[in-house]
This record gives sequence, C-alpha cells and structure tokens, in this order.
Amino acid sequence: MAEMESQDVGEPMSLGEGTKSSVRPADRHGLLKHSREFLDFFWDIAKPEQETRLEATEKLLEYLRTRPVGSEMKYALKRLITGLGVGRETARPCYSLALAQLLQSFEDIPLCSILQQIQEKHDLQKVKKAMMRPALFANLFGVLALFQSGRLVKDSEALMKSVKLLQALAQHYNHLQEQPQKALVDILSEVPEATLQEVLPKVLKADLNSVLGSPEHLELFLLAQQKVPTKLEKLMGSVNLFSDENIPRLVTVLKMAATSVKKERKLPAVALDLLRLALQEDKFPRFWKEVVEQGLLKKQFWPASYLCFRLLGAALPLLSKEQLQLVMRGDVIRHYGEHMVTAKFPNQFKFAPEMNEYVGTFLEGCRDDPERQLAVVVAFTSVTNQGLPVVPTFWRVVRSLSASALKGYVAWLRDMFLQPDLDSLVDFSTSNQKKAQDASLHGPERAVYRLRKWIILRMVSIVDSLHLEKEEALIEEVARFCFFHSFFEKKKPTSQIPETEQQFSFPMEGRAREVVSNAFFSLLQTLSTQFRQAPEQTQDRQPWTYRLVQFADMLLNHSRNVAPLAPFTTQQRQAWDRMLQTLKELEARSSEAKATAFQHLLLLVGIHLFKSPTESCDLLGDIQTCIKKGLGEKTRRTRSKATNPQEPPWVEVLVEILLALLAQPSHLIRQVARSVFSHICSHLTPRALQLILDVLNPEQSQDEDDNVVVTDDSEKQLEDEEVLAIEGQGRVGRHMVSNGEVRLPGTRGHPQDKTSDSEDNKNSESEEESNEEESDEEDRDGDVDPGFREQLMAVLQAGKALGGVDNEDDEEEVGDEAMMALDQNLASLFAEQKLRIQARRDEKNKIQKEKALRRDFQIRVLDLIEVLVTKQPENPLVLELLEPLLNIIRRSMRTSSTKQEQDLLHKTARIFTHHLCRSRHYCHDVGNCVETLYTQVERLVQQASHQADSSISLYYFNASLYLLRVLKGNTADSSICKTQKKEKAGTDTSTKPKGPKVAQATSCLDLSLVTPVYSSALSSFLTKRNSPLTIPMFLSLFSRHPVLCKSLLPVVVQHVTGQVRPRHQAQACLLLQKTLPIRELRLCFEDPEWEQLVGQILAKVTENLRALGEAQTKSEHLKERSSLELLNALFRIINHEKLTVDLTCIRSVLQSQQPNLQQRVQQGEHSTGSSRLYDLYWQAMKILGVQRPKSEKKDAKEVPSATQNPISMKRKKKGFLPETKKRKKRKSEGTTQEENAKPTSISGDQPPSTGKKRKKRMKAKVAAQAQVNGTPAARSLAIKSPDPEPPAANPSTPAKTPKLQKKNRKLSQVNGDTFVSPTEPAGEKQHQKELPKKGVSGKSPHSALPQKKARLSLASKSPSLLQTGAKKKKAQMRKERKS
Repeated sequence: MAEMESQDVGEPMSLGEGTKSSVRPADRHGLLKHSREFLDFFWDIAKPEQETRLEATEKLLEYLRTRPVGSEMKYALKRLITGLGVGRETARPCYSLALAQLLQSFEDIPLCSILQQIQEKHDLQKVKKAMMRPALFANLFGVLALFQSGRLVKDSEALMKSVKLLQALAQHYNHLQEQPQKALVDILSEVPEATLQEVLPKVLKADLNSVLGSPEHLELFLLAQQKVPTKLEKLMGSVNLFSDENIPRLVTVLKMAATSVKKERKLPAVALDLLRLALQEDKFPRFWKEVVEQGLLKKQFWPASYLCFRLLGAALPLLSKEQLQLVMRGDVIRHYGEHMVTAKFPNQFKFAPEMNEYVGTFLEGCRDDPERQLAVVVAFTSVTNQGLPVVPTFWRVVRSLSASALKGYVAWLRDMFLQPDLDSLVDFSTSNQKKAQDASLHGPERAVYRLRKWIILRMVSIVDSLHLEKEEALIEEVARFCFFHSFFEKKKPTSQIPETEQQFSFPMEGRAREVVSNAFFSLLQTLSTQFRQAPEQTQDRQPWTYRLVQFADMLLNHSRNVAPLAPFTTQQRQAWDRMLQTLKELEARSSEAKATAFQHLLLLVGIHLFKSPTESCDLLGDIQTCIKKGLGEKTRRTRSKATNPQEPPWVEVLVEILLALLAQPSHLIRQVARSVFSHICSHLTPRALQLILDVLNPEQSQDEDDNVVVTDDSEKQLEDEEVLAIEGQGRVGRHMVSNGEVRLPGTRGHPQDKTSDSEDNKNSESEEESNEEESDEEDRDGDVDPGFREQLMAVLQAGKALGGVDNEDDEEEVGDEAMMALDQNLASLFAEQKLRIQARRDEKNKIQKEKALRRDFQIRVLDLIEVLVTKQPENPLVLELLEPLLNIIRRSMRTSSTKQEQDLLHKTARIFTHHLCRSRHYCHDVGNCVETLYTQVERLVQQASHQADSSISLYYFNASLYLLRVLKGNTADSSICKTQKKEKAGTDTSTKPKGPKVAQATSCLDLSLVTPVYSSALSSFLTKRNSPLTIPMFLSLFSRHPVLCKSLLPVVVQHVTGQVRPRHQAQACLLLQKTLPIRELRLCFEDPEWEQLVGQILAKVTENLRALGEAQTKSEHLKERSSLELLNALFRIINHEKLTVDLTCIRSVLQSQQPNLQQRVQQGEHSTGSSRLYDLYWQAMKILGVQRPKSEKKDAKEVPSATQNPISMKRKKKGFLPETKKRKKRKSEGTTQEENAKPTSISGDQPPSTGKKRKKRMKAKVAAQAQVNGTPAARSLAIKSPDPEPPAANPSTPAKTPKLQKKNRKLSQVNGDTFVSPTEPAGEKQHQKELPKKGVSGKSPHSALPQKKARLSLASKSPSLLQTGAKKKKAQMRKERKS
C-alpha cells in the first residue's frame, strides 16, 4: 500500500511537469501540500462500507470544485478510470459510481474523451489474456458510469459509441454473461423516441428467432413495441408473440429469465412486460393459461414456480374483477397454497412474506375500490388445505382494508361459518395426505370443522387490529356472535335477536362450540386489556364486559326463542340475579377505584357462570359478601352469626377466591386478580398472606414433588432393554429354551438376541456393550423387576424349558406343540410387561405435567406478591415475605432445569431485588416485632454463611441489610425520643462525629445485638477456605451502616497479618482499602481515634511488606499487591487529612526489600501482575521521597549483549529506533566517562548540558535541600516539594513564592515537624548520597533499568495533587534560574 501511495503522489507530479510555465514550482508545491489528503479519497472510495464511500466521493467532489482546471482533475479522472479494472470485484462499482458523480458534477468534461480514455486504458485488443476479465468489466462499468451520470442519453455521439462498445462486450458471454445486454436495455429505455428509432436497427435484428433467443433480446423487442411500435413494424413486420408456435419459445425464455434472477429473488422485467403486452392486446387469458399455468408451472422447477407467484402478485393491481377471478381460482394459486403448507422447515425458502407485500401494496393502492379489495382477500382466504385456509388467522394485510370492505369480509366469514360452501373453495391435498387411506381425513365433516375453527379465530384476530372508536358496531357484532354460539342455541327466530335468524347448513358440533367458547374469552381478554382506558368503554360509558352481561341477561329472559346449552338451576339463576343487583349498586359508586375493580371481578365471574356454572355460582356468593364488607356495608345478620368467631374475615375469603381464579390458565383472569388485589392489599391480614405463601412454600412443594419419579440413565436403559425383549419375544424365548437356561431381559445375551431397527435401541445396545466389562451379570439381574422374574420363571417351568444338567432328554421331550404353547405364554407375558412399562411412563409424564402446572400456578401467584410489595411497601406484612422468597430462590437455583423453574426463579429474584430490597419505601412501624427482627437478622446472616453458592448467599445477605435498614429507620420508645429532644434542646455543641451516634440512639438498631452477628460472619469470611461471602457484601454493609463498620474494623485489621492464609490477608487488605475512604465512616471517628487506627493499619501493612518480593504462590503475590495498594491508600489519607504519622519504619522496610524486588524483576521470576506490583512499589517510594531510578541509553550501549537483562531486551524490540537512526550525543565520550566516575557529585564542575540535564540536577538539589533543612526524608509525603520555608540568608537556596512557601509549610505540618532554622546542622546529609540522582549512575541497583518508561508509569499513577505541585515547582525553578 505504501508503494501504491508513493506512486499516486508521483503521478500528479508528472502531470504538472507537462505544463512548462513560470509558475511550475508553485504548482508542484501546492500539489504536494494537498497530495496526502487528496490521495486518501481514492482509498476510501474503494472501501466496502457504503457510508465511507459516499462520504469520500462527496469530499472528492468538493475538493475538485475548488480546483476545476488543475492537475488534480486530470489525476482524479485517470485514477478513477484505472480503478474500473482493479482486481477487487467489490471496488469496481465504487469507482464507477464515483466517476458517474464526477461527470454529473462537471458537465464540461466531454463524455467521448472519457470513453476514449477508458478504451485506451483497458484496450481489449492489447490486453493480456490474464487481464482480459478485469478489462472487460472496466469497459462495462465505464459505460455504466457514463449512463449513471445522466448525460449519456443527451450525447448522441457518446451514446452510439457506448452502444457499439456494449455490443462488442456482449460477445464475451463467458465473463460478462447477459450484463451488456441488460445495460443496453436500461440505456435504451431512457433515450428519446427519435434516438431509439435511429439506434434500433443497429441493436435489434429483424429475426424473430433472435428475439426469442434470450430474455434480453425479448425485453429489447418489448421495449421497442412499447415506445416505437411503427419503427418496429417496419423493421420486423407484424409479429404475434402469443401464437401457438411462439408460446413454447416464450416459456423457454421465461424459464431462462427465472434462472437468471434465482439469487436476486425478484421478478424479471421481461415477464412483467409480457404481462402488460398481453393485457394491451387483450390476450391475457391465453397468456395466463398456456404460458403460465400450462407452461411454466408444469416444468416442476421451483425458480419457474416462484416467477409465477411473483407474476401473480405483480398482476393484482393490473387486473379487473373478472380477470382476478380467473387468476385466483387457477392452478397458480393452488400451487402457492401447497407451497405454504409444505414449506415448514427452517432452511426452506418461504414465499409467503413476499406475497404479503404484494397483497398489502395492492390493498393500499385501491382503497377507493372496496369490491376489488374484498375479492382479493376472499380469494386468498378460499385457498384451503382440506378445509383449512392456508393464510394465517393473524394475516395482517387486512389492516389495509377499507371500512366497507372489512365489513363485507366479516359478513363473508360469518356466512361461511354458518353455511360452509366447500365447492366455492380452492381446496387441495398434499401428496402425503393423498396417500393416507383413512376415510375420515377426507370427509366433509372434518373440512367443515377445520374451516369453522379457522374462521372464528380469524374474526377474533380482526378485532385486535381495529380502532374501537371507528368500528364499535363491528366489534359488538363479533362479540355477540361468539358469545351466542358458545353457550346458546336458537329455538324460534325473533327480530329482537338477530343471531336467532341465522341458519346452520351443517350442525354445530360440540368441539366446534368449545373452540368458539375459547375464542370468546380470548376476545374478552382483548376488549379488557387493549381498550382499557377510554376506548375500553363504549359511548354510554359501560365496559364491554357489562354490555355482554346485559346481552346474556336478555337471552336468558327470551326463553321462548333461545335456550342455553347448559340450563341454569334455580340456585344458579338466583346467583345471576343477585349479581345483576350488585352490579347496579356498584355502578352507583363507579367513582371509587375499589368499586370499579370489584365490578370487573364480578363481571368476569358472572360470564364464567356459563362456562363452569357450579364453581362460579359458589364464587359469586362469596364475592358479593366480600364486596359488601370491603366497601364498608354492614350485612344483616342475626346476633348469633355476628358473634360467631369462626367466620373468616372477608379479605381472606377474597384471597382464596383470587387464588382459585389464578389456578385457571387465563391471562384475563390473571390481570383481573392483580387489579382486585391491588385494591384489597391494604386490608390484608397475616392469615390471608399465609394463604398466598402456602402456595409458594417450597417445602410443601417439595413434598408434593416426592411423587415425581426421576428417570436416570440406568432406569431408561432398563426400560429400553425390557422393550427390546418384548419386541423380540419369540426369538428370546426360543433362545432360552435351546440353551437350556433362562436369560432375563436385564441379563447379557448374544448380540443376535436383540433385534430392533430404532436408533434408541441401537444406542442402548452400544451402551450395554461398552459397560460389559464393568458390571457383572448378577448385578444386572438384580435390576430386573422381581415380580416379572418370578412370572417368567413360572412360565418357563410350566413349559419344561428349565432342565437340569442330569436330565439330558429334556430337549427331546419338548415337542413343537409344547414349543408353540410356550411361545404364546411368553408373548402374553411380555405383552403385559410392555403395558406395565407404558403405564409407568405415562404416570411419569403425568406427574411431570402436573409439576409444570404447579410451577405455572406459582408464577401467577407471584403476581399478588409483586402487587403487595409495590403498592404497600410500608406494610409490616412485607417483612414476612423475605424468607419464603429466599427459599424459592434457593430451591430454584438448585433445580432450574426446566423453563418453568427458570421463569419462577427470575420473577422471584426480580421481586426480591428490585421491588423489595431496593425500594425507596419500607416499614416504619415494626411495633413489638423488634426482637423477632434481630433473631431473623442473625438467622439470615448464618444462612448466608452456610450457602454453597455465592449468588444465593448474596440474596440472604441483602435480606439482612434490608432488615437493618428497617430497624435503623424505626424510632425507639417515646421516652428515648423525648430524652434525645431534651439533650438536643439543651446543648448544640456536639462535635462532628457525634451526629451518627445521635441518629443511632434514636433508632431501634442496637449495635450490641447485630455486631456479634456480622463479626462472626466477617471472621468466617477471613478464615474459612471456601466462604460464600464476598467483599462487595461487606462493602455494602459498611457503606450503609458506618457505625457498625467502626465496630467491625478491628476484626479486619486483625486478619491483615498473623496466622492467616495469604489469600485471606489479601482480602483483608482489599477490604480495608475500599472501606477507609468512605466519608460516612470518617465521621464516626474522633481525630485521635482515626489517627490511631491509621497507625495500627500501617504497622500491620509494614509487617506484611517485610517479605516483599519473596512470594512464590499466586495467593502470596496477591497479598503483596493488596498490601501495596492499601499502603498507597493510607498515604493518600495521611496526605489529605494531614495526619501525624511516623513513616520512618515503612520507608526502611521498603528500601530493604528494594534489592530483592529488583533482582526478581531483572531475572523475570514474576507472574503476570508483577508490573503492577512494581509500579505500586515505586508509587509508595515516590511519596516517601525516593525517586524511581532510570538507566541511560549510553549505559545500555556499553553493556555487552550477554549481560543485558531481559527487560531491556524486550523494551528494545517494542519500537526503539535502530542505532543508525539515533541522533548522536553532543557530549564527548570523555566527558561522559568523567561524569560516570563521579556519581555523587552535584557541584558546578560538570560540563554544560542540555535543558533536560538542568532539570534533573535541579530536582536532585531540591531533594538534597530537604535534608539540609533538617526535615527527615522518610517523613516527607511529597518528594516533589518536601523542604520547609527556607530563609533568605541561605544563598544556595533560591527564593520561593508565597504560594510555594505555604505549600511547603502544610507539607511540613503533615509530617509532624516544626520549622527548623537553616543554620541547624543537618544530621542526615549522609542519607543524601543514597538518593539516586537524575542522569547519574549511582549505587542504586535500579540504575540499569530503562528510565523513560519508569518515569512515565510513575507520572501516570501518581496522585494528581503531587503532579500539579511538581509542575509548579519546576516552572518556578526555571524562572528563578533565568532571572
């Protein structure tokens, strides 16, 4: 790529050299200035991303508009023309499009010259054979670029040359196939008629055989027939394409066209043009019958069939109503129906989505013609497979129907439901269905049932896509129709009930009425949910359910005309009447939300009275009683009933009703139960909540699940063996007799004993052979059913098949008749065993289904729990939900193998986490349950510590935190509150740390009770090998309850060192590192306490770091890294809060471990995180006043390659310049050696150096000045500026600004020092020589390390405050030096 770019840069230079003028150097300079940006456009044009290509093309055009006559334009044309023939096939269209845009923008560029350049650049006569294909495509894309520019049809000369070139390209069919002819047709379709008349004789031969030879020639003929028919007639005479002799050739051409667009999956233009020509010449019936149905469709070629389908869809807008009838009842639509039925596999191509687009476009385009809309929709619905329409019941194209067409379609569906006209349907059967010999599959009753089932579902789904305000009458008609034919039948017609005037041509079956009933409740669900708000009510402000109840009451009152399928008893009719009366009372209180919810429940149960009258009748009475009590009405009772203590509260009765309703798998009932429960949850009692929890009780569910037989592999293998033995019972029996021994189905026999062709049996046989060496026959014999063994032994003994060794004549005594009787006995025995095995399997399947139903029921009941925690988060009953929900989560995580278990787990976890633990509101009135809560907290923490999985433990720990939040948010007794108020009123001089204590004293949270609990859990976490507790759990505890954290910190500090595993020490360090910066925790400590705590932690960390660099295992490495991270965190706290802490010990420890750590790094004996450990070490050392040593490049040159450490070798390979490319040092070699000979010298005898050396020398002087001034370097936290304010009398110390003096004063106070006179003797000048100096090879073992990277890593990881101070210090030093 670099070579190509260099060539691209050079080419415009040669173009510029051709114009010899006085401004030549300026042009060359300007081209060079823009060459990089200019050349990048051509790289981006060839990229595969469309947005990148378009953006690059636009930028290129903008660039060229500013230089329309420069050398850039010439180069751009040359580059684009060259790009037309590049080897990458994806890049050719990109260059072609860019060239077209360029020619369109600059119309002064002649097209003939561009075409000539294309032919010269890609000359087909001179090009080599290997480059013939790119040259052909270059010429083709060049012509297409001229055409896409929009200028080719206006330039006759360029047009003629392009046509001639395309004709020449058409000869190379092996490479270009039909592309030149297609391009020619596209170009000629855009030219004016006069130009087409001139060009036509040159491109179209006056030979019908040539016209019908390929789709391109036929398409060109059809184009001329459409635009210049007179010229075509003069050229070829009168031509009839639809004659008998031409129709087979048309079929062949269309088949070729279908093959050419097989990958594109589109309709060929020639097929649509032929259709238009047939319509124009009034020969459409002949074309459709002979060309399409009897020609293409009979080819048994799927691309041809898809062409027929596409032609059908494209023809819909062009056909009249009569022609639509012809098309929609022919073989094409029947074949399309067969395709929809048979194309069911995922990897099969399905034409239905494409046909839906055709039909949707047609319906959208003819909204003004409802008759044609209705005709097409009815025609597609009439395509049936043995009575079942092939279009889905949720066919969405009906949304485009006009109101009148939709009404007519529903009327047609209703009439077809009542009086099915099977003769009017385009019915078919698949090949597999035709092979079936069962007569019931081909009878009219089955077809009628399938048709009625589809129609009723289609009518219900239509309501889903309707707007209630516009189609209310239609919705009411569908709802009444479904309800009437679900539960009633007519006795005598009446005009008051239009449904009674409808006649059935086929009687209504019971299973059909069940389908209608289910569809009705689905419709009721739609009306109750989709139209819940304003649309849910009709114009008279009544819900749809209420209107249906009124319609049902009218039907019940017209007993002479209609009769219910299941007549009401007297008790049920009284319950119905009472329900209507209660509805009127609720209607008077419709303004109350609770009354609306009760009304919805009552209406729903009332409608279900027709479906399940016995259960609904009992529910209605209980609901009415609950409604009256819930709304505050007193029912009339006798005194004995009023004083009856055993009568349950109304809310418990209503909860039982809701649970009974939720047992039904109805989404509508589920939503109604949620709505009603949201209004009664404020009245919930503990007993009512317990009714809900009993359903969700995992222990009870586990007891119920004990009946489920878990089928393992061994049991399945045993059953397979038994089935194998049953299937091969004859040969097994004979084999047993012939060998004189008994082989039971569980024993091992010869391979030929088992004869089965099924895959499962082969698998079980292979498993038996693989396990033959591991198990004995006796063990396998023990797995066989003992009862079956005894029966088999008895049969064989009765048939004298069991003979001893001494009896040698047993085989001779058993004759053929005895053998046949034995075979019959064995057959009956094995048949009975097979039935028992099947019964056992059926029982297992039944139990599994029951288990799935129970899980679904529990998921629905969780809706009530979700409503409770959402609507009543401050209810004390919410606290009783913690452990039941946790039990569900724990149990489901262990057995979440099925979808129901996973759904139950996810929903329970979502309710527990988001709606309960993270809720903003919680219970503020625990009453007398405080002791219970403490016990529950202890139990939850203990259970969290004993879980096997951390994810389960997290839920238990969060539950305990939620209870702590509740205890903390509840106030103590009133006496305590008054005392606190008096103390608060008496004095207001409390210090900052007393705030949390005061808040703690006013709450119910007793630290003396909860601290031992969490202290035990924390100790277990820091000592137990596999503890489920994690650091984020305790961090969450510490951040929420800092007072409790203060009590637990000693436990963490204790485990930083001592007889604890290194991994636990690392965890303790990490926990301290994350805990100490918590602001709320700092408020709980007095200043001396906090300083003492920091000192204790620092001492523990110092003890850990005494073994720094000696780690061998992964846990020890983690311990070292965590200790250094904690140390840096402590340094940040000390620096920020200006604490007085002695750092001499930690500095000496770190410096003593420096050689050990450096040696390990140089030897490469470190794990993956050693670089991080090394950076952390030098971060700490930098704060303590020790700079990271840096090795010089010259030292690296002088050291032989054999002695270079692996670190330098690795870094040398990463991108360092080679030695020949490096800039030579300005210093002489002798000077460098003299400087190296004096490593501790910092006097002015050094030779002159660069600015970088001056900076290094100044830093060394500042570091030495800190010791001269009497400040110990070990107690200085910021080595950048550690010295106190210097006196003006010291001439060697430069003057400092007031801001810098103030900064140094603060740092000195942090270290606990006072200002010292500069005349005092500096006792630590000896230590000054130990500090490494910038640019000088000292005694430090780190001097051999690469210094630049070390400095960058320190700068990136050092605190920003110290970085800023260092920069200010350097800037000040530079200013003073200049002055």
